[in-house]
Amino acid sequence: MTAAKRRQQLIEVGRRIFAEYGYDSATVEEIAAVAGVSKPVVYEHFGGKEGLYAVVCDRELAYLGAEITESLQGEGSRRRIERAAMALLRYVEERTDGFRILVRESSTAAGGSYSTLLNDATASVTYILEEEFVNRGFDPVTASVYAQALVGMVSGTAQWWLDVRTPPKEEVAAHIVNLCFNGLSHLDPRPTLEADVREKYTGPSSPEGALVGRDMRPGPGRP
Repeated sequence: MTAAKRRQQLIEVGRRIFAEYGYDSATVEEIAAVAGVSKPVVYEHFGGKEGLYAVVCDRELAYLGAEITESLQGEGSRRRIERAAMALLRYVEERTDGFRILVRESSTAAGGSYSTLLNDATASVTYILEEEFVNRGFDPVTASVYAQALVGMVSGTAQWWLDVRTPPKEEVAAHIVNLCFNGLSHLDPRPTLEADVREKYTGPSSPEGALVGRDMRPGPGRP
């Protein structure tokens, strides 16, 4: 096997091992054993577990970032959001190990990098929504709030779908876009909270006093 092919094999094996065990529990011994090589071969190519992990994460982020960036190009606000939702869900479906690494290792550099990718997506969605808001006569400054909510909704749904895989990704994406754009079509340009809710939560909280004398055990009708 050539050095290039061996390196690619180790990356693929590493991705699978990191996804299954996490960075902390994965070992060079396990990666080498699955790849059918000795430990020094892993060190020769990557310098150790950290180096291999960095390469795996960089490749996954580059792949997903390119998919999301491409999906947000073109015309039509709704179509761009549809494409972005489908691009992320297709990535989850086809590169499950990669997505699992990116979203479940938040304590590592990969977690921060995934957050950066989401921030970039949010900036693009903000621009898309600003166009919609201007067309509807809304304040475009608030578009960033809705963009954060939308990207968070898509990312959170993708993490949920990572394990359940039902309904199909096309249906999940359609529901996401349905919530987004049917919500936008009935958007209040100056939303407010109910007066009692605003009054209750505007002031400082007092959790200790709120719990005095209360039975917090689950019971009939309690979640």
